[in-house]
Amino acid sequence: MLQKFDERNRDLFVNINGELMHRDKAGISPFDSAVQGGDAVWEGLRLYNGRIFKLNEHLDRLERSARALSFEEIPPREKIIDEIKRTLAANKMRDGAHIRLTLTRGIKITSGMDPRLNQSGPTLIVLAEHKPPVYAKTGLSLITSKIRRPPPDVLDARIHHANLLNSILAKIEANNAGADDALMLDTRGFVAETNATHVFIVRNSDEWQPSGDLATGRVVACPDGITRATVIEICSSEKIRCVETDLSLVDVYGAHEMFCTGTMGELAGVLKVDNRQIGDGKIGPMTKHLSDLYAKRTATEGLQVVDDL
Repeated sequence: MLQKFDERNRDLFVNINGELMHRDKAGISPFDSAVQGGDAVWEGLRLYNGRIFKLNEHLDRLERSARALSFEEIPPREKIIDEIKRTLAANKMRDGAHIRLTLTRGIKITSGMDPRLNQSGPTLIVLAEHKPPVYAKTGLSLITSKIRRPPPDVLDARIHHANLLNSILAKIEANNAGADDALMLDTRGFVAETNATHVFIVRNSDEWQPSGDLATGRVVACPDGITRATVIEICSSEKIRCVETDLSLVDVYGAHEMFCTGTMGELAGVLKVDNRQIGDGKIGPMTKHLSDLYAKRTATEGLQVVDDL
């Protein structure tokens, strides 16, 4: 699974601290904290028919992460939303767009780790691209990475930070193995997430109906997922039993269905893990059912950021 360049993005306008510029001219200072040490927080947002799904929940997480990293200044929510609107308008986007929102600690007076060197900041970057969900609807293959997700006493994964080397190393393993992504475990050996998404398994599934029990790993070594939380909400409203529990690889290998969740790719079925077929090797009825219910929500919910035509 390798994303391809979309010609519609050739002349994008990128927003850096309120200044809109062509993608080829966009840049940040080498003294910016994001460059110096990955000292930034971020969110991925998706635009559906003029609305951004779960925007306030994403901005809540952005603010929590920035506060956890002791950012001295966080732009007001209204300012962030206004810059998103300006960026979408400049790119004439209304649907099928993904927005990468990054907030760095800002610019340092000299290179170094110490946040006291940051005397100008923060830096707000709004990158909007024409980008449909990135995962193939035909299903994914995963391998289990040797790279572990750190526990909260090492680095709390609920801080949605921009230092993604842990995930990148796992993704390299997946690439080398010819898999789509890598399943990552915590230091206890239980499932955390993939290098890019949360995971659910379906147990005791009826072959003909979207029934059965869902299980998802506890949020210990992975960030709070917005899409993950939405799927759990849907399960609750549909009276589908969903439990958060420690999942081992034995649970994964024995699942009737498995799927990943994330803003970038929505819901994506998993057909194989470590060369072991999951269920019957096809996208299962529960995965399809929940994908349809999720699509209904994204079609009707969200904060309006593009004026109606």
